[in-house]
Parts: sequence; C-alpha cells; structure tokens
Amino acid sequence: MSQDADRILPVRGDDEGGRGNRLQMFFNSLPGIFSSDMAIDLGTANTLVYVKGRGVILSEPSVVAVKKDLRRGPRVVAVGIDAKKMLGRTPDNIEAIRPMKDGVIADFEVTEVMLKHFIFRIHRRRFLVKPRIIICVPSGITQVEMKAVKDAAKSAGARQVYLVQEPIAAAVGANLPITEPRSSMIVDIGGGTTEVAVISMSDIVYSKSLRVAGDKIDNAIIRYLKQKYSLLIGERTAEMVKMSIGSAAPEKEERILEVKGRDLIAGIPKIVALRSGEVREAIAEPVQEILETVKVALEQTPPELASDIVDNGIVLTGGGSLLRNLDELIRRETGLPVVLADDPLSTVVMGSGKIFENFDVLKQVLIQ
Repeated sequence: MSQDADRILPVRGDDEGGRGNRLQMFFNSLPGIFSSDMAIDLGTANTLVYVKGRGVILSEPSVVAVKKDLRRGPRVVAVGIDAKKMLGRTPDNIEAIRPMKDGVIADFEVTEVMLKHFIFRIHRRRFLVKPRIIICVPSGITQVEMKAVKDAAKSAGARQVYLVQEPIAAAVGANLPITEPRSSMIVDIGGGTTEVAVISMSDIVYSKSLRVAGDKIDNAIIRYLKQKYSLLIGERTAEMVKMSIGSAAPEKEERILEVKGRDLIAGIPKIVALRSGEVREAIAEPVQEILETVKVALEQTPPELASDIVDNGIVLTGGGSLLRNLDELIRRETGLPVVLADDPLSTVVMGSGKIFENFDVLKQVLIQ
C-alpha cells in the first residue's frame, strides 16, 4: 500500500511536483502576459490612461450615467464623454454621476464600474485581463482614501496597484530633475484639488493639497449669476463660461458672452450678456486661495531650496492652469518665473507612464 502510494503521489521537489508548480505559475502569469501595464490619472473632472509602450490613449470625463430600474436594479447606460453630455439633461430615471470628488472616491461602486469600462476599452476583452496599474492620488490623501482607490482598482481587475502622489507624477511628466539634490516647485490645478509641492531627491520636501480647483471656480460662476441676475445655469455652462471668457487677471480688451439659463423669478428661459470682468470678479475668491497656497509653500521652503526656485521658477500643470492669465497673476504676485507645462492636461498621467517605462529607476517615488 505504501509502495503504491509512493509511486502515485509525487513528493515535494520531484519532477512531477516541479512540473505541476511550473504549470500553476504559468497559468497564474497568463493574465499578465495578455495585459498591458497602465497608468491612470483618476481625476475629479477627467480620467486619463497611459498604456506602457503606447502613450496616452484615453482621456474621458469622469462621469457615469446610471438608469434606475426597480426590477433589475441600477444599469449603466453611458460612461465618459457620452455620460457628460447628459449632465443636467437626464429624465428622473437616469442620473449622471461624477464618482470622484475633491480628487478622491466619493462613490466606490460607480468608480469601479468606470475603471472596468476604461480597462475593457483598452484591452477589448473581459477575460485574461489583469494589468498592473499606477494610479495618481492627491498628496493629502488619507490611508482610508488610499485603500478605497486600491480596492476599486483591484475590483475592476487590476493584478497589482501602485500609488503615486500627483505632484511627483506631474514633476516627472514635466521633465523636472526630481532625482537631483535641487528643488523643483510644481503647482498642479485639477478639477477637485490644487497640489502645490516642492520636490528634491525623489521626494516631497513640502506639499499642500488644497480642495479648491476647477470645480470650485465653476461653482463660483454659478453662484454669481444666481445672485446678480437670478439666472440658474448648470455645471457644463459654467465650465464653458470659464473657458470662454474667464480670466485670473485684467485683460486689455473686455469680452462679452451670451449665457443661457433659467430665470429663477419668472421660471422661464433667459439670456444674459456676461462680461469677462464680471467673471473675473466671480472667481476672485477661489483664485486667491490658490495664490495664497503658493505663497505659503514658498515661505515654508528651506532657504537653500528656495534659491533653486528663484532660478528654475514655478511649473503649472493641470487643466485648471489653463485659466487665462493665471500664470501672469502668480508671476506678478511672487516675483518668480512661472512656466506652463507643454501639455498641462496630460502632464500627470505622462509622468506616471514614465515611471512604468523606467520602473527600476523611478519605483522609489511610489507610495510605499
């Protein structure tokens, strides 16, 4: 009996056992073979995806449209651009949701659905897809919020999840010399947060994550029109106003834009001729908060590193940095050179992608 058992059952380390272990390892590695490493800038306003070896291949609004069904439960009807078109335009049974708020996850399940959708869009299949993913997070993120990001990515199909702070990723994407013993200052203005950081030797010397950015500027425009003109507009219209005639500092020529909304008193559609000076007045408070955060960062920077910033200047990234004359305002108020990144919208995700492309050298910048 024991001789038969010895003949049939392989012991640990023999040829058959080793072959079995190798087969198991091979099957475990299959999802990695058929998956592409991805870097994701999971932003409040937009989600961008970088695929190793291919560059940035996806940039979509962080919006999911969900249809309520009493019998079958909630059903996703659109994600990204198609869902954003529905903001403020949906019937009662469809809700357009922005699952990210202030740079962190506000709705876990919807974020998971959004990530699954984008991963599927890239790989074009649902099976044997287990990519390694780097996700950018605000520098002020809590442990609980970090766990939520990791869990959402793993539930969406990630094999392994790494996190990197947005200012670090932005600095890498802007080609700043972060590994050297000299400082670089980055100001990343997104949809939900403004990240101000001083970086030296692959680490953050000083950082401040301010939950005032593009969304707060949009909300300021909505409030202004509501208070001054009794005109109610939606998020998309406010964003359009900001991009069309918004400015952080006075301009030589004043521009006028016709803004359509609903009259809060009469309850009917109404058009207001809005001047660019009024928009500047409306957004002055959030813009000033961003400016003060930059000034505080400069005050908190050690003297030796501050001298580097005098030479190298401040680099602006993120969609919010495209606000007209914002760089001029910061330059005037700080007396320092201010440079706008080549492609502010994709600087963060490009930096995250570069970390994957040079993983052995740059993996030290990831959150441990």
